[in-house]
Amino acid sequence: MNPMLIDPDRLFPAEPCTRNIARKLYAEVSDLPLLSPHGHTQAGWFAANQPFPDPATLFVQPDHYIFRMLYSQGVSMDEMGIGQPVVKDPRKVWRLFASHYYLFRGTPTRIWLDYAFQELFRLEERLSEKTADAYFDTISEKLRQPEYLPRALYEHFNLEVLATTDSPLDALADHKLIRESGWKARIVPTFRPDPVVDPEFAGFAERVAKLGEQNGEDTATWRGYLNALGKARAHFRALGCTATDHGHPSAQTADLPEAEAAKLFGKVVAGNASAPEQELFRAQMLTEMARMSVEDGLVMQIHPGSVRNHNRKIYERYGRDMGADIPRAINYVDALRPLLDRFGNETKLTIILFMLDESTLSRELAPLAGHYPCLRLGPPWWFHDSPEGMMRFRELVTETAGFYNTVGFNDDTRAFLSIPARHDVARRVDCAFLARLVAEHRLDEDEAAELARDLAYGLAKKAYRL
Repeated sequence: MNPMLIDPDRLFPAEPCTRNIARKLYAEVSDLPLLSPHGHTQAGWFAANQPFPDPATLFVQPDHYIFRMLYSQGVSMDEMGIGQPVVKDPRKVWRLFASHYYLFRGTPTRIWLDYAFQELFRLEERLSEKTADAYFDTISEKLRQPEYLPRALYEHFNLEVLATTDSPLDALADHKLIRESGWKARIVPTFRPDPVVDPEFAGFAERVAKLGEQNGEDTATWRGYLNALGKARAHFRALGCTATDHGHPSAQTADLPEAEAAKLFGKVVAGNASAPEQELFRAQMLTEMARMSVEDGLVMQIHPGSVRNHNRKIYERYGRDMGADIPRAINYVDALRPLLDRFGNETKLTIILFMLDESTLSRELAPLAGHYPCLRLGPPWWFHDSPEGMMRFRELVTETAGFYNTVGFNDDTRAFLSIPARHDVARRVDCAFLARLVAEHRLDEDEAAELARDLAYGLAKKAYRL
């Protein structure tokens, strides 16, 4: 039996010469600090700094990569403790997960989990139904130790920055508590305005009214609504925020005259807007957010192309974002044009574009980012943050946009313990890609070493203004 869950040469090329180059490049970046400029961890973990309750709560409950796979094989969400404030029988949930661990063979989830099991908890035998209790007991015991508290893990992971993702209605109390505690870690919020710019959110009008109350503006008016969003952004910036994030169904943008925009806003808030009008409103709001970013300097991230909550029964029973995202085709060239006509040449604006439709990478996204000064390409996301997806990204994008119109890596995860593993995978895949260029005499080794450091650290720091 292999005494290690993960091999030191994992994800490196099989060809010996190229593999040796990849090893050298990886040695240049393996110990660099981690920048996590976009993700979905909880500031409350670090504000309270209490032990994580148990392995099931830590690994299974927050990670839709895990419970999505089990659900696809007929395991019910209730059996996994999903939607429960507290997992009632965590050992039972863990045994269920362990008995289905074989489902993750060949997936990036398996790589991330095995990395955490070996590197953090020093486990060596593969997780299975047979080893489930040994895993549960070992992890549970370690979670009670001071070095496994959230703040200690943050430092152990060599995190330099960790960004959460937050509603504009969030008072950011946990972020304030972290600052007031005197702990020197840099944990910052990200402004995610979807609940107050997407009319499809339940209670949209009430949320808009609350936005006005919190910011001293009359959000029954278009101008008051925009002013309230601007004040909310300023509140986020005061607590270290450097970026916004927009999870729209499409990349559609619009640039309506003010009177038309105000009229559309009135229909949306009144609940009288048709589906095309709701889409037009979201499109207008992307352009308004770009305008605000020109003014206040916040980097703008657009994550379009996911049909969220596709499984209606799961949505109705468990709420939003329960693993039922499904990618759809996206048009970027026409959709972004109204915004780019107005702001595309702004060198003070940074818009980071993400995709779930790989067909757009070489056809649309790389040419767009390879021309417009404001555009950068985010790393592969959700269904494509795999070794294969990362390699395809480099192959499809580099020929047109180069490396420096991309932004390195961000982990975009709810699963805190997967962060080092995800960065490790990205660094190894990038080193493998660069090693191939060196072996083919398309890149000198000193250039590849510099690029490896930029892809692992420098590009994210620059793009996210960290």
